[in-house]
This record gives sequence, C-alpha cells and structure tokens, in this order.
Amino acid sequence: MDPRTRLQKDLQFLYGSRAVQIEESIVRIIEQFRARYPQRQQLAQAPPFDQRDVILITYGDQFRRTGETPLTILEFFLDQYLAGVINGVHILPFYPYSSDDGFSVVNYYQVDPNLGTWEDIHRIGMHYRLMFDAVINHVSSKSAWFQAYLKGDLAFQDWFIEADPGQDFSLVFRPRTLPLLSPVETVTGTRWVWTTFSADQIDLNYANPQVLLEIIGVLLTYVAHGAHLLRLDAIAYLWKKIGTSCIHLPETHAVIRIFRAVLDLTAPDVLLITETNVPHRENISYFGDSLPGSRRTDEADLVYQFPLAPLVLHTLASGDATAISAWIDTLDAPGLFFNFIASHDGIGVTPAAGLLDPTQLEALVERALAHGGRVSYKRNLDRSPSPYELNITLYDALNDPAHPDPAVDIPRFLASQAILLSLAGVPGIYVHSLFGSSNCERCFEETGQPRSTSRQKFRLGALAAQLADVDSRPARILSAYHRLLQARVSHPAFDPRGGQRVLVLPSQVLGLVRTSPEGNASAVCLVNVTSNRQTLAIDLVAAGLDADAPAQDLISGASFPVHVGGQPLVLEGYQTVWLASSQNSD
Repeated sequence: MDPRTRLQKDLQFLYGSRAVQIEESIVRIIEQFRARYPQRQQLAQAPPFDQRDVILITYGDQFRRTGETPLTILEFFLDQYLAGVINGVHILPFYPYSSDDGFSVVNYYQVDPNLGTWEDIHRIGMHYRLMFDAVINHVSSKSAWFQAYLKGDLAFQDWFIEADPGQDFSLVFRPRTLPLLSPVETVTGTRWVWTTFSADQIDLNYANPQVLLEIIGVLLTYVAHGAHLLRLDAIAYLWKKIGTSCIHLPETHAVIRIFRAVLDLTAPDVLLITETNVPHRENISYFGDSLPGSRRTDEADLVYQFPLAPLVLHTLASGDATAISAWIDTLDAPGLFFNFIASHDGIGVTPAAGLLDPTQLEALVERALAHGGRVSYKRNLDRSPSPYELNITLYDALNDPAHPDPAVDIPRFLASQAILLSLAGVPGIYVHSLFGSSNCERCFEETGQPRSTSRQKFRLGALAAQLADVDSRPARILSAYHRLLQARVSHPAFDPRGGQRVLVLPSQVLGLVRTSPEGNASAVCLVNVTSNRQTLAIDLVAAGLDADAPAQDLISGASFPVHVGGQPLVLEGYQTVWLASSQNSD
C-alpha cells in the first residue's frame, strides 16, 4: 500500500467525515516542504544501519565551559573523545522548557538560548547522525498554546483534554502516582485538564485534527534542521478515551502510521523510533506491519529495547545468565531494536514483568535502594503503587558505592556494556556510561526529583583532568570502552541487521553467535557474568568459526586455537571475548 493510501485509511479511521479535508491540509504541508527541500525525496529510503552505527545519548548542556555555549562544547567533546567510535548523537530535548530537564517543552520550534542555536545543531549534524526528541504527548503549561487556552482564545479551546474529575478513570494506566487531572484557572473558571505525567505537562488532544496538523509541522521542522531519527517520547499515551486504559490504543498506532506516511512522502530517509516503557510484547507492537517490497514497517523503524536494562542488571547482580539468554533466544521483530541499559530516567522495571519473577524484580528494587538509589512508582488499577523505575546510575546499581572495589566493580560494569554492544540492534550509550558515573545526590537535592539522580552535568575542565589521569575510574572506563567500540565497528558480524543465536553454555556465561546479514562473517561473543574464573568446553567450529584458522579476540587481539570437536577456553572474572576467524576479522 503506497503512503498516500495509508494516510487516507488512517485519517478515515480517526476522523471519519472530516478525513478528506484533513488530508488536503496535510497534502499542502507536504507540498510546501517538498518545494522548499526538493532534494529530500531523492534520498534513499531508510538507509541501512551497519556495525559502525553507535548513538550517544546526552543532554545539550551535558558539558560546560565558561564563555562557550553548551552545544559548542558538546561538539568539541564528541570530536575530542569519541571520534571514530561514535557516529550518532541523541541530544535530549534542547528546546525551551519549564521543568523535567527539557521534557516540558515551551516552544517546539526553538533551541533553548541557554544551550545555543540551530546553527550549533546543524554543525553537529555535519559529522553525526542526529536523533531529535519529539515530546508530543504533552506540552508545557507555560507554552503559548496552553496560555492561549487559559485566556479563552477560541482557536486553542480544543487543544487540550478537559474532563470531569467525578468520572470513572479506574481503567486508565498510570505511569505515575500523581493525579491524572490537574485543576487550572481559566477566564471562564476552574477547569480540569489531563496531565499524564505532571501538572506542568499538559496532554495534547489529538482528537482535534488541528493538533495533528501542527505536530506534523513540528516533525518536518526537525527534519529540515537535520534530524535523522525522530524519537517519539511517551508515545503510548497519545490518544485518550475514557473507559479504556488510554495506553496503546488503536488510535495511537494510527497517528504513528500517519507520521510514517508523511515522512515517506517527504523525507523517506528519516527514521521513527518509539519510546514505550512497557513489557516486551506491548513494546514491539510499535513496529506495526511490514510493508511489502520495503525495508521498513508502517510504524516505527526502531523501538527502545526496554527489557534489556533490568535483565542485564539481574544477570550481573545474580551471576546467572539464564533469564537473559532465554529472552534473547525469543527475539524476533520486523524492525530494529534500539538497545540501551542506562538512561536519563534510570532503569525501568515494568518491562521485565514476565521475564523475571516477582522475587527477582523485588531484588532489583532492594539493590537500588541499598546502593543509594530511589524508586519511582506507577499506580495499578486497584490504586496500589508498584515499582516502575529505579532512579540510579547503572554503575551504582551494579556496584555498592559504600564498599567500592575497583578491581571488581569496573570489570563488572564493563561486562554490562559488552552485553549491550554484543546484541543485534543499534546501541544507545547514555553519556554517564562512558565514565562510570555515580549517583548525583546534589542533583536530587536541587530538584527534589528522583530522576535527577542520574542527570549530573560536567564542567569540562574538571572532567578532562580526570580523563587525563590514566588511573582514574572515568579514564579506565572510557579507555576500555574505546576498545569495545573499536572492536564492534571493525567487524561486519555486529551489523544491527545481522543474525543472532544463543549458545548453550553454563549459566555463568552469556554466549552469542553474531553473523553478518550476508552470512559470510561470524563472531562468537562470550561474557563471564561472574567475578570467578570460568573454564568452558566450547566448539568454536560448530559456533560458526573456521576450523582452518585460529580465532582472534577482537577486543584484546589475542589468538585462540580452533579445533573440530571443541577445546577448553578460560574466561577471567567478568571478562568478555569476541572471537572471529582471523581471515574475516579485518
């Protein structure tokens, strides 16, 4: 089905008799974009990722230096410390905002002047693939749109969702324990508006097609400014219908399909990525359906791989790879996974439901609290709270900050990163994972928000001094990370679209076979998930390596003999090896 037909079908589903008129408006937006950017339609549809694609997740003001704009310093950091191993950057919301470190957007069309300008964004985009946030479920209460609503401007009266607090909202899924509705004072009196996440984040009303048209304009503005990936933040909650859960509604999927169709008609090289902190089966529903004759689906090109973080934490905390191995063995989807194990929010635990048992999940919560972290809760249908997110840095979640042991802590942390980089999909690395950052108590005290615990910003001079000290934790981790990334980007078996097979090994070792999409290159990935030495009996030939050549560890460069029928292989505590036949390891 061609994009225009798909667009018509979903508009009809959402808006019925108004669909034709809305389609005409969208076509005008498309034609205006095409006239201004005629070259965009000539670009290849969804250029394939390969093993060189690694995306850094960072705030626009992550690094600061007196007298220079943060985005300029970010560009300097990327060039100085990550050239050759990182080729993409997800700059977390860099628009003017009122709260939540950028996720309460005041103006979608501007760069926060405290960070820099669009020219700074363009300059970074000359050398790195850019992921922009589309924070389009809600808008700041300080935005011009909502302020116009409060003042009674008729053009904005249907842009937000009003509701009677006396209605039955018992079925609505709540990712927060905060009230679903917030009272606001308008020129006509008190009204109650829908606020999924906070009283400062006012949900938009997509049942009003003017909202849809405006947001399409926002997305195309981001495309015009160089976005290669559009991250649809909190997209699962986009459409509301009282009497339902208001999550994953068919209407929400229809809106995403409309976005995909519009991009196919304007900028087919731009990819959609959905951020849905939910269990695995619900998460992968955002791929939608494969499009015949195309490399893509009709919804997201990539989805965030949310179960991975809690599974990695469980694996290294327990020294048992059984659960993560079983899960990896089931992975199959029409699109690519965006693999990540640390983020600005922390570690979501809801996605691991059904993959870890309640006792294992509770152990993760207790570990986070014991290691100085905090826990954010969601509200269940029976109104009881349950853990939703562990607000803690990954380094401190894995290692007890009260009893540091760098000889064990750093290898354990690096094992987590090796698992991330071993898997099929595109890896996303939160900036703090480059240094092994600890919890930021000062950040929490300043905001009172648990999520601030993992959102520390750096003075570049002080960080540079640490990185110059080869014995410091940040320097040791960044150096080791470089070796992992250089190994990954060097070998076609790590192509995100390639094959992936779990090896049957003792539970203390996670073993995978990665193969290139063409099937002509393989790598055997082994990660010791314990602090103890492990001796394996492994048949590298059966795993796909060449019997006529020694295997080389892509990380260390060491050679290993390969024998038909197998041979013993020793892994030190938390050691990772990526073995490839010598002739295809170039």
